[in-house]
Amino acid sequence: MKIYVGNLASSVTEDILKKTFEAFGQVGTVNVIKDKHSGEPRGFGFVEMPSKKEAQSAIDGLNGKEIIGQNLKVNEAHARSERFGKTRAGDRRY
Repeated sequence: MKIYVGNLASSVTEDILKKTFEAFGQVGTVNVIKDKHSGEPRGFGFVEMPSKKEAQSAIDGLNGKEIIGQNLKVNEAHARSERFGKTRAGDRRY
């Protein structure tokens, strides 16, 4: 299961995130998203866990938990199209 992790402190690394999630089970890939121009962290990332049960335990255990001064927002990741609907502009026509 792919998990969205938001409200990350800028000092959170992929290694810190991996170790945090490993307390709940096996962790696959970990990505902290960075700005493509500046290289600075954008404050969110994704963690993949092969076991849906372990992933749900991690979501339940870490959502709202404080890591390096920030309360994490943790939930199941959804595709962008699910989040925004048809387009980012909605149904507006120009």
